[in-house]
Amino acid sequence: MSRRQIHPIEVESYRRLRARHDTAHLLPLTRAVAERIVHASADLGYFDDLVIADEAVLRTAAGALAAGAPVVADVEMVAAGITARASVCRVRQAKADPAAGLTRSAAAIRMALEEVGHGAVWVIGCAPTALEELLVLDARPALVIGLPVGFVGAAESKAALRASGLPGVSNISEKGGSAVAAAALNALLYPDLYDNLHANSEENL
Repeated sequence: MSRRQIHPIEVESYRRLRARHDTAHLLPLTRAVAERIVHASADLGYFDDLVIADEAVLRTAAGALAAGAPVVADVEMVAAGITARASVCRVRQAKADPAAGLTRSAAAIRMALEEVGHGAVWVIGCAPTALEELLVLDARPALVIGLPVGFVGAAESKAALRASGLPGVSNISEKGGSAVAAAALNALLYPDLYDNLHANSEENL
C-alpha cells in the first residue's frame, strides 16, 4: 500500500479538530473515515450525520483495496480526489437515455460494472442517480461510499443504500460531495498513515 508523509499543517489540523470533538472512542478505521471527511469539509456536523459500516467491514474493504480491488468513481471530480490510485470513471463515455429514464451518471455506472465486475469499491459523491442505479445492479461491492450531494434525491438515495444491506458509508442529510467521498476512500487507502497521524496529533494535545 502506498505511503505518504504527514505534513505538519495536517497534524495541527487534526489536533484542532480533536480539540473541538472527541473521537477517541471510535474504532481506528471508523475514526479515520469520519475524521477525514470532517477534515476535508471543515464541517463538524458530519460526526452526527455519518452512517459508517462496522469496523470489520471497513477492514475487509481496506484489505480489498490493498490487494488491488478496482475503485469506481461516479464523476471525475471524485476520481481526481483519490490519491495514488487510478479509478474507473466512465461518465465521459456514457450517454443518457431519457426514454428509459437513465441519466448519464447512471449509464456510466452500468458501463463501469461491465468493466470491473464484482468486488469493487464504489465511490459516489455527486449523482444520486448513480447510487440509485448501482443499487439495482448485481454489483456485489466490497464497499459503497455513497455521499452524493443535493436537494433532489440525495438523502433518499443514501437511505436506500442503508436499506439495501450493502456494506456502505453514507450520511443522513442532503450534504455530501466529491471531496468528502474521495476523503472517505483515501482514509481506507492509508490506514497506517492515520494510525501515525493519531499518535502524532495526540502527543500534542
